[in-house]
This record gives sequence, structure tokens and C-alpha cells, in this order.
Amino acid sequence: MTGRERLLTALHNGRPDRLPCQVHGWMQYYLDHYLGGADWWQAYERFPGLDWAMYVSPGYTYDERALADWHVEHTDLGVDERGVRHWRQRIVTPGGELFQAGGADEITAWQTEYLIKSVRDFDLWARYRPRPAAVDLGPVRQTYDRLGDRGIIRSHPWSPGQGSPWQSFCILVGTEPAIMWAMDEPGFVHYCLETIVQETIRVTEMWAGTRADMVETGGGAGSNTVISPALFAEFCLPYDQRQHAALEAVGLRIVYHLCGGLMHMLDLVARNGAHGLETMTPASMGGDCDLAAASARVGEQLFFIGGFDQNAGFEHGTPERARALVRECFEATRDHAGYICCPSDHFFHGDPANLEAFAQACVECRY
Repeated sequence: MTGRERLLTALHNGRPDRLPCQVHGWMQYYLDHYLGGADWWQAYERFPGLDWAMYVSPGYTYDERALADWHVEHTDLGVDERGVRHWRQRIVTPGGELFQAGGADEITAWQTEYLIKSVRDFDLWARYRPRPAAVDLGPVRQTYDRLGDRGIIRSHPWSPGQGSPWQSFCILVGTEPAIMWAMDEPGFVHYCLETIVQETIRVTEMWAGTRADMVETGGGAGSNTVISPALFAEFCLPYDQRQHAALEAVGLRIVYHLCGGLMHMLDLVARNGAHGLETMTPASMGGDCDLAAASARVGEQLFFIGGFDQNAGFEHGTPERARALVRECFEATRDHAGYICCPSDHFFHGDPANLEAFAQACVECRY
């Protein structure tokens, strides 16, 4: 099988020739510090056993009048003694102002002040934030042509935060405030989620004809290490189902991303319209995934991506340890087709020899 055939077989919960494998994206820090500044294409070429998964989303164009009603003033606050660059934004709309702030270092970025702090803020955001007037599928098509049979294309939905309505809401307001609002003012949270999902569905309908193979929804804020199954059932499930129906209608496979606890969510995820589940994060990485138990419970319904402990296998590992962890993942899932071995999220450190061993071990795991 080609890499593309192998991955697509797994995404349709079939049994490929051998264990498919990918990385959950290439972090720029790793590319710069361990792979000599390689780009994604060069990184995949460095590890020939990997099946390629390229992350490319459509481009969007906006009406100039809408952009004028959302004037962003960005202030660079400089770099502190730890190497963190701080920033602040003032967003001016015809109805009032919004503020947010954050920081970034060479590994990651984060928010220190969330954009939405009140009902008034959300109403301003909902009224004035620019919505795409058109979708440009060119970047996806160009990547598809260049990629050929080496792998697949993953996209992210158009959303104000990440993945799904609840995750996006948490990115706008902060996770703890989102949970408090859900407990104290559920009607307001449902209004926010409805606003988000309607816009995502509208833009998704403009994706018709995309050459992407899969889209990633969900997000760690929906994990059962963050919220309860009851909150998930009320504030995630109904909105996910509608968004997933729209994504499936334009021909995409859907993987639901829960980078945290998921064992208490398995049955709910199996009902939300996604075709697969990631990142299958083990307890050693802060999740709660028992890969064998999850496979036995819902492996006939959902494909899985992830499960490999990148701290133990890449960052603090050896080639022998990486191989052993791959074999553990393979044995845990081999009775239920549809598994792609992958680090259980991003990694920033690790001897490239460990990645080489990871890829080669997957090649050797034959069905």
C-alpha cells in the first residue's frame, strides 16, 4: 500500500497492510533545534517509514466593510528576561471596545487576558467580528497535488477558537469562566454555542469540493479531565453533532480531538457523528486512556489516532524504548482495525534516532 492508501484505510476503520504512523504535526521548535531548520516536507523525507499527514486549511476572504468594523490595534510589549514576548490588543468596533493579551516563547503561545469577559463583550463580538465572504480552496488543492500518494491532508474547521463550539467558547472566555457560566447561566452559554455553530456550519458549506481528507474537531476543554460527562452531554454533544453532519456532507472524515481524559466520554463520542478519536493520551502523559480497553469498547465504531507516549519514547527515550512502545500500541489495538500510531499530541524534544526507530517499528508491525 502507499502511505495514502494505508491512512485512508485506517480512517475508514479498515485493516491496512501494516501499522500506519504519523506525527501530530511538526513543531517549529523541533524543526529548528533538532532537524536543522527543515520544513514539514523535508522532515517527513527524513523519516521514510512515516505516513505523511499534512495540515492545510482553506484561505478566507472578507468584506472590506466588515473589516472596518473590527479594527485591531496590536501593541508589542517587548521581550522579558525569560525570553517571553508579550502583546496586547485593543479591538475597536462601532459598538465599543474589546481587549485581549498574551505571550509567546519559541515553544508555544498563550493568552493572559481573554477577549470575552461579559455578556456585553460576547454581543459585541457576535455582532461585529468579520465572517468570511468567500473560501479559497487553492492552498488545499496545491498541497494535494504536491503530496500525491504519500499521505493525506488534514484541515481545521473555520471557528473562532479551535475545533468545536465548546472548545472555541473556552478559548474566547477562558476554561474556568466557561465552566462557571455553564453552571450558573446555561442559557447564555447555549446562546454563545449556537452563535458559534451556526457560523461554522455556514462556512463549512462553502468548503464543497475541498481535496482535504479529514478534519479535526473537538479540543482538550471537552476532556473528562476538564468537564464532567454531564456537561459534555449538554454543551458539547448536540453542537458537535450538527457541525459533524455539515463536515461529513462535504465529504470529510472527522477525528474528534480529546487531548486529556476520554475514557468516560467514549460512548458519548461514539454518538457525536465523528468517525475517529484522538489523541488517546495515556496516564503517563496526563490523560487516562487505556488503549486496549478503549479499542475493545468502541474500536468497531471509531478509528483511533495517537496513544504513543512521546515523553517516554521521544523526549526521554531510546530507540529501543520507542520500539517497545510502538509494539504495545499495536498489540492493544490489533484486534480492532482502524488505528494510526502517533504521538499523543505535539513534541518539542527528542533524538531523531528515536523517531527513526518509531517509524521503523510501525513498518514492522504487520497485520
